[in-house]
Amino acid sequence: MKMLLLTVIALLAPIPAMAADISGRWQAEFDTQIGVQKYLFTFRVEGDKVTGTAEAEVMGEKHKTELKEIKLVGDDLSFTETLDFQGNALTISYKGKVSGNEIKFTRQVGEFATEELVAKRIQEGAAAPAAAPPAAGRGRMGGPPIMLGPEDKAMFPAAPAGFDVPRPGLANGHAETVEYDSATVGIKRRMVIYTPPAYSRDRKYPVLYLLHGIGDDETGWPQKGSAAAILDNLYADKLAEPMIVVIPNGRSSATITLKTPFNEQFPAFEAFESELLKDIIPYVESHYSVKADRESRALAGLSMGGGQSLNIGLTHLEHFAWIGGFSSAPNTRPAGELIKNPGETRAKLKLLWISCGDKDGLMDTSRNYHVFLKENNIPHIWHVDSGGHTWPVWKNDLYHIAQRLFR
Repeated sequence: MKMLLLTVIALLAPIPAMAADISGRWQAEFDTQIGVQKYLFTFRVEGDKVTGTAEAEVMGEKHKTELKEIKLVGDDLSFTETLDFQGNALTISYKGKVSGNEIKFTRQVGEFATEELVAKRIQEGAAAPAAAPPAAGRGRMGGPPIMLGPEDKAMFPAAPAGFDVPRPGLANGHAETVEYDSATVGIKRRMVIYTPPAYSRDRKYPVLYLLHGIGDDETGWPQKGSAAAILDNLYADKLAEPMIVVIPNGRSSATITLKTPFNEQFPAFEAFESELLKDIIPYVESHYSVKADRESRALAGLSMGGGQSLNIGLTHLEHFAWIGGFSSAPNTRPAGELIKNPGETRAKLKLLWISCGDKDGLMDTSRNYHVFLKENNIPHIWHVDSGGHTWPVWKNDLYHIAQRLFR
């Protein structure tokens, strides 16, 4: 009787699902907030143990990482990777479903983005095939395409060739790194300040506060964004009003830096509002010859800095009359939360610039602003550029918005 009972129990017990065969190489190409990424995953299965590596090409940078926490149960696959991207330790989690020679993944990039991708098996003996270029307007692979409406178009032509390259023989502005006392953070902090050619204390200048994204610091716009060359060329062509440009570090923290994992940086970006208003603006206005009224202050930025610019600028119209968000990131608060009184916003704003690339996975953030502003009759510029979440788009933004500030 006991033997019979044990036999019945054994027959009724669930049979463990056989793990899918994932040995070998798998290739994926997909769109993300920072452009197209290419991956080659290699998995090795020895009994119950699974190991793997990922080789990635991200914004021209090549990486190879060991995959961690790999779990394969039936056709469910999960793992993590730690990607060192532009000096940041970025934790990425994958959850996938294996189906023959495809794995459909959901990819969680810290707390910043969720992306869909499909990895396809490379047959043994075959080289990794060259990935096809992404189709125009396509969204993330495996996800919906970026649908463009009739209003989602460029309001201005692309900047001319060489607009971001220093021209020999021109009068140049001066960019310097300065230190200031940050009461908000409790330490000395750094920012870059650009003064236009022939800067003189005998005249007063308007100021643009220009903010970087989550992958950069105060060096991003000067180095990757060619800000000084763009402005110098505009001044030489008499296309822009001479202005001082202040490029701070948008992380207000003594411990959180560019190298901190992205998902841990958000509190420091949120704390920047106090530092900008209480420490940075007073320092600039006490050390440089600037106009100190709201109509002489502009606030603009890209991605995370675009969100900061809209969040801070639209709730502090007593300080800023010119505001711009380039490819604004998910930290951007909904327009309805920031604009409580459309009539006051209409009366006080001189310029509200909203822009995004037509292949940018963050399109909805910017487009939703355009829709709200249009519905509430708030004048603004809605400019959809050609490109993804990349520097060529943001350089073009600076080129165009700089010509419209303080005019």
